[in-house]
Amino acid sequence: MNVASPAILTYTAIRKALGIDNPKNKFKPGLDSLTHYIQNLGTPAADYFREAALQYLDANRLTDLSEAVFEGEVFFDVPFPPTERPKFTFIDLFAGIGGIRMAYQSLGGKCVFTSEWSPMAQRTYEANYGEVPFGDITKVHTDQIPDHDVLLAGFPCQPFSIAGVSKKNSLGRQHGFKDETQGTLFFDIVRILEAKKPSAFMLENVKNLVSHDKGNTFRVIKGALHELGYTVYHKVLDGKHFVPQHRERIIIVGFREDRFGFLNFFDFPDLPTPTAVMEDILEPDAHDRYTLTPNLWEYLQNYAVKHKEKGNGFGFGLIRPDGISRTLSARYYKDGSEVLIPQEGGKNPRRLTPRECARLQGFPDNFIIPVSDTQAYKQFGNSVVMPLMRAVGAKVVDVITRYESQ
Repeated sequence: MNVASPAILTYTAIRKALGIDNPKNKFKPGLDSLTHYIQNLGTPAADYFREAALQYLDANRLTDLSEAVFEGEVFFDVPFPPTERPKFTFIDLFAGIGGIRMAYQSLGGKCVFTSEWSPMAQRTYEANYGEVPFGDITKVHTDQIPDHDVLLAGFPCQPFSIAGVSKKNSLGRQHGFKDETQGTLFFDIVRILEAKKPSAFMLENVKNLVSHDKGNTFRVIKGALHELGYTVYHKVLDGKHFVPQHRERIIIVGFREDRFGFLNFFDFPDLPTPTAVMEDILEPDAHDRYTLTPNLWEYLQNYAVKHKEKGNGFGFGLIRPDGISRTLSARYYKDGSEVLIPQEGGKNPRRLTPRECARLQGFPDNFIIPVSDTQAYKQFGNSVVMPLMRAVGAKVVDVITRYESQ
């Protein structure tokens, strides 16, 4: 393998040298460290990945590439390159396909670490940001994570068992809210916040997190964050203010009390009046493969009738061009029932195309979709309304940058 060592090396050339330009090739262990090192060249964060990056290059006999990377400059010819002169730094946990990263990067932030367990979501993330996320966050030690200003996470909601607390009580041991989160993925947010102590965090989850287990789950979450020394704010916000989709999510924001005090200084943004409608996101000539088959359309209609007779509202969602959709979910790939588009000429309704799903979440059209339709539906269904994240993020960034400037 011969890789020239120019003053500027493109990320496309690096992808080709590593073989990750071929979608059939799996990401090898160590590519996460290497791409993180390259993303952070010239910054203190690079030191966290340098040794592992060198080991990967040596083990794979990539001497020419090693010289090019360590002696030259990398030009990131990806849709969303790293920020060159950042105002702040952040990490992106449970990152999915990077909707929250995109929002904070557009506000002048630089991502110094990211983690996402799904290999297919990792592929979409790498294609757009030029970085392979680390995998299972439970296996990442806090010493591997660079210092940062803001922690971001769209974390999964898991029930918090009281078994561990009961055991501690029986043994006469003290416990706190941090202990109650053990065994859940939220615990990894807790341990990283405790170790790295960023100035702020923003977490995103389903709105039902507030009421889960009669409010006990959210009580534990807020308690753990307060216990770590953060003033916490939360609010349920709807993505319909930016995109034609009714999508309510709880946003939890926190700031270090020892830096910002206990004053009530944070306000969630006033959201614009909803104006977006479905026709704004539709492609004019969707392929016939997105049209429902006669059997599937008949099944969905019969299913809706059956549940209507039982008195519940389960059924398909046929959305008018001037309307807004239901919440897009990860199960959309199964039958597309929650968001169906009517068609003229006697044709059956159709499901959204992957590009339309991207638009429904506020992703720009230059966002690369390198995976199958099935995977794309799962990924966008699990993602966030990016403009909503950016609106909240602007408020968070305003607080931390005003503090830093004082």
